[in-house]
Amino acid sequence: MRIPLIAGNWKMYKTSSEAIVLAEAVVKALSMPDETQVVVCPPFTALAAVGQIVAGSKIGLGAQDLHWAKEGAYTGEVSAEMLWDIGCRYVIVGHSERRQYFGETNESVNRKSLAALASNLTPIICVGEILFEREAGHAYAVVEAQLKGALSGLTSEQVQGLIFAYEPVWAIGTGKTATPSQAEEMHAHIRKTIALLFGAEIAQGVRILYGGSVKPDNAKELLGRSEIDGALVGGASLQIDSFAAIAKAAKR
Repeated sequence: MRIPLIAGNWKMYKTSSEAIVLAEAVVKALSMPDETQVVVCPPFTALAAVGQIVAGSKIGLGAQDLHWAKEGAYTGEVSAEMLWDIGCRYVIVGHSERRQYFGETNESVNRKSLAALASNLTPIICVGEILFEREAGHAYAVVEAQLKGALSGLTSEQVQGLIFAYEPVWAIGTGKTATPSQAEEMHAHIRKTIALLFGAEIAQGVRILYGGSVKPDNAKELLGRSEIDGALVGGASLQIDSFAAIAKAAKR
């Protein structure tokens, strides 16, 4: 059975001192049994501080992005090795906001994923369609192209440890949510695509999270679907009560 994973993407919220308070609350509330994993992804400025709080707990630490180069003249960027050094074990790659606002492409997602794996970080690779693409009937084709681009050149061994997150972009920060059926159908398509590329055994082992306005009141129904292996939580991860409720809804 795939272990559910709940990842909190704090986006550009929380100063270092605020992040410490939230991280302490997460550790206290969510040092859960092994049947559920919890990861927090603070902004870069709070990673080291939060890393100290979650060290030794069952809470994992993740970053929100990285650069594909090991080092170099890339002002403002952060490498996989730097993230590993301060305790990160996960990194979000290709989030829809990175694609929309900062020119992230399938090629850059691929390069970042390879860089993460080279430093033993587990990428959480995000895919998802915008509203126009869904309404035009292109959602599956768009997500399939994103997957193929992101996974180009990866081996089956590398893919089997990856985490994916399906983000219906039209449901992020809008209050809209894909229905459980819509979400599960896309998750099944993602798994089918991975199976065609790397085999059914690999596809059955990877975890696919749902990310798109996940809240306590819809978490149980979404996370109860067999193809949905957890959630990439945005705004609701910034309040301990809502994040804890979502994480506890993932218990199987």
